[in-house]
Amino acid sequence: MNTALRPALVLLGLFTALTGLAYPLAVTGFAQLAFPTAANGSPVTVGGRVVGSTLIGQSFTSERYFHGRPSATTGADPADPAKSVEAPYNAASSTGSNLGPSSAVLAEAVKARVAALGGGPVPADLVTASASGLDPDISPAAAALQVARVAKARGLPEDEVRALVNRSILGRSFGVLGEPRVNVLALNLALDDLKR
Repeated sequence: MNTALRPALVLLGLFTALTGLAYPLAVTGFAQLAFPTAANGSPVTVGGRVVGSTLIGQSFTSERYFHGRPSATTGADPADPAKSVEAPYNAASSTGSNLGPSSAVLAEAVKARVAALGGGPVPADLVTASASGLDPDISPAAAALQVARVAKARGLPEDEVRALVNRSILGRSFGVLGEPRVNVLALNLALDDLKR
């Protein structure tokens, strides 16, 4: 038994050191050198203070700001930790709703969201949650739909807000991947920088 136990323990210690310490430290070190912003969560700073991330959405509810996609994330209920409550953009609980197209709950939620936006055709990303519940971007059409509301709430000309949206559109990654998009946090920060 000792002849088998000793090599097993040596290999356990060796592979623990190699895969549990050396490899993660090497990858972390490389990431910090090659991609320091991304390796630290792509933080957005304003006035020396971190206000968010370009990778994780935030819940904007004021009429003065552009709103992101609905978020299906939850958190622990403060009154009863055994239960969960809605907690939009909770990065500790990234998940989709798992509601499919035949779900009556999803159909009612979408219907209510469409009604809240004034009815009529609306971009799908304004009434459905993303798979992660943390999507920081919306489609240019979703941003354009909100221009009138934001301009009115801020007392700005619609053309000025629309021009800001057009300047904020990000193209496809590498010119071919994904769809054009607007980062909601970046757009709202640019909106705050406009002269009032």
